[in-house]
Amino acid sequence: MSSGGAIQIPSRLPLLLTHEGVLLPGSTVRFSVDSPRNMHLVKNRLLRGTSLKSTIIGLIPNTRDPEHEADDLPTLHKVGTAGIAVQVVGSNWPKPHYTLLITGLCRFSVTSLLKERPFVLAEVEQLDKLEQYTSPASDSVTTEDGELGELSQKFYQAALQLLGMLDMSVPVVAKFRRLLDSLPRETLPDVVASMIRTSNKEKLQVLDAVSLEERFKKALPMLTRQIEGLKLLQKTRKASPDNEKRVSVLSVRKGGVFPGRQFNLDEDDEDEDGDDMLSLEKRVHAANMPEAALRVCLKELKRLKKMPQSMPEYALTRNYLDLMVELPWSKSSKDRLDIQAARTLLNNDHYAMDKLKRRVLEYLAVRQLKASLKGPILCFVGPPGVGKTSVGRSIARTLGREFHRIALGGVCDQSDIRGHRRTYVGSMPGRIINGLKTVGVNNPVFLLDEVDKLGKSLQGDPAAALLEVLDPEQNHSFTDHYLNVAFDLSQVLFIATANTTATIPPALLDRMEVLQVPGYTQEEKVEIAHRHLIPNQLEQHGLTPQQLHIPQDTTLDIITRYTREAGVRSLERKIGTICRAVAVRVAEGHALSSPDSAPQIKEEKRESKAAPPEMPIVIDHVALKDILGPPPYEMEVSERLTLPGVALGLAWTPLGGEIMFVEASRTEGEGQLTLTGQLGDVMKESAHLAISWLRANAKRYELTNMGGAPDPLEGTDIHLHFPAGAVTKDGPSAGVTIVTCLASLFSGRLVRSDVAMTGEITLRGLVLPVGGIKDKVLAAHRAGVKCVILPKRNEKDLEDLPANVRAELDFVSAVNLEEVLNAAFDGGFPGKCGGRPLPQLMSKL
Repeated sequence: MSSGGAIQIPSRLPLLLTHEGVLLPGSTVRFSVDSPRNMHLVKNRLLRGTSLKSTIIGLIPNTRDPEHEADDLPTLHKVGTAGIAVQVVGSNWPKPHYTLLITGLCRFSVTSLLKERPFVLAEVEQLDKLEQYTSPASDSVTTEDGELGELSQKFYQAALQLLGMLDMSVPVVAKFRRLLDSLPRETLPDVVASMIRTSNKEKLQVLDAVSLEERFKKALPMLTRQIEGLKLLQKTRKASPDNEKRVSVLSVRKGGVFPGRQFNLDEDDEDEDGDDMLSLEKRVHAANMPEAALRVCLKELKRLKKMPQSMPEYALTRNYLDLMVELPWSKSSKDRLDIQAARTLLNNDHYAMDKLKRRVLEYLAVRQLKASLKGPILCFVGPPGVGKTSVGRSIARTLGREFHRIALGGVCDQSDIRGHRRTYVGSMPGRIINGLKTVGVNNPVFLLDEVDKLGKSLQGDPAAALLEVLDPEQNHSFTDHYLNVAFDLSQVLFIATANTTATIPPALLDRMEVLQVPGYTQEEKVEIAHRHLIPNQLEQHGLTPQQLHIPQDTTLDIITRYTREAGVRSLERKIGTICRAVAVRVAEGHALSSPDSAPQIKEEKRESKAAPPEMPIVIDHVALKDILGPPPYEMEVSERLTLPGVALGLAWTPLGGEIMFVEASRTEGEGQLTLTGQLGDVMKESAHLAISWLRANAKRYELTNMGGAPDPLEGTDIHLHFPAGAVTKDGPSAGVTIVTCLASLFSGRLVRSDVAMTGEITLRGLVLPVGGIKDKVLAAHRAGVKCVILPKRNEKDLEDLPANVRAELDFVSAVNLEEVLNAAFDGGFPGKCGGRPLPQLMSKL
């Protein structure tokens, strides 16, 4: 590279042809390479070379776009720049290409082309001295007299003036200052032209200026124009010295200086940035947030002002500040506290649900008397389809509040509730904070749907994350991991819904006020169907009451024979099926009566003799069977209880109450008990308890085995079966049913066909209370049962039943199994000794 003490570039250089961007000596620029010739140059020369000489290449600017590169070589520019490749980075997206970081060394001219394929190799002649960029500053130009020295001095003074207008605390500006002092004057036009905002065409003019005097003449107007533009920018920003200083900092924020990136003094862009920062600062102060949150925001804003936009953290901080500004720290909606209007609205929206309506009216009444009331945490527990979610929406409308629903079914990551910390890539706030941002007020109604179906995984337990949200004593300072400042949730009215409380963790359940939402009676379903479901389905299917009429008898038939559920979802689907069938008839009638369609359906009319149906179309029992098919559910209670060893029990499921048959049979054997029907441990224990109690009381009730012996299990195997074996059964409410079933088997007497029962037993023959009484009694009522045997301590639960159900059923409250058996059999179940009283204990105190 050296000859005779002077630093020289190689006389043969591989040429990189660029169509955009100009590399000037002394500057560093990134170039993207994707044309075949340039790709070959990178692979064969830069990536395979091992010496310093192999990293020096020539750049010829202003060639045509490599996208349209043909086999023939384009006309090459007369002057190029020799440069050293500092960095090579390859990528395959969006297409294979290399990115080169190249530092310019000196100018050269092409004397002859040596080869064109696979890349261009040329004989070149060096035009600049390379020492001027590597030696200390010299006064070679300034010592000369004449026009060149004057131009050099003028250019140097202009560069100093530009520096004086910028903030020296910025590293880029300080580096520019050091370069201005250390580099020889003859290099200044190239270095300054590469840093200030100029077009490629202007840089090309500087590159073409081989003469030093011409180079100063070309670069000086560009420098002067940049100074004038900065002066104009500062005149428009005379609000305060701080603003001017910030504008100067922003003006150089977008890039670096030799040997790094370029910086551009773009007045328009930076002006917008400054305005944006001022706007964001005003929004932060106007958000009316608490003192702690405001301090955090101002700190982040201060960091943001000092941060280059190219940093990844800039966007993260900006997003954080935008969220903080948008949150409703002190913005709330006004409650509508008219109790009479609220009662009317709730009654119009929902039939029955008296407990829920009463609780909402209580909340409104207390809000009237005391303005600052914490929002209650309610949990509606009941079977699907009874309207838990829709009543939450009605409550929001009644209170005049915003409504937001958060579906928790299947959520198994606690970050969904509490958010991610901002250290993670792609972090975002949790669903609670997102919901508040969406509704824009701090006192909405939040519906946490399906809270009993939360999952659990390696990412934490979301049920545990909800503890702080749903605790009235803690949620005034709820801290989301993303925000990292406390937010007051005490004004939010939280409503959770669940099908069962069994899968809700006890700690979470303790924080909520549980309101049971039982299933509907048949009368309530008929009323709901005619008030809400039928009008809604008619509207959805484009029908009117003048076209379709469903009498109440038909509705009751659908409820009893085509659906078996606690809610009304299946009922709504059946009504929808009827509407679609009628819609076909109505549409056909329109088609037949339409004059436009007469020619097309002439043949069909002749064959079918169809006529438009008479309106309204009334759905009777015959039409119902045609549309919905044979009824899947028939009342089979009396038919099943025709043999000894069958009893009817009552069970509770998350879907509502169900009737449950218990069947028993016996064969000769060794006294074994077989249990089938997919039973849980509690049910198996109830069966063993029942056998033990019956064996202990066998003589009293004259119970015998198959051979007439007094021990019912002697030489006899017992098989106890619970039908519907695919359904898992477990729970403490089948004890009295099993005892009655086995007592019927051992005595050979039939259980009454209109009796159902529920209750747990002890080894001494006492009947213990159980849960789900309302759902169980409603199931018995649906099945046509006339008498229900309950534990004595469950009498209080009968108050929740509708009056018509209580009137139609007979209730027997049993303290012990003797009372159960007397009620379950016609004529009672007398023993030898009659009703033996329990021994009375006398206190000795």
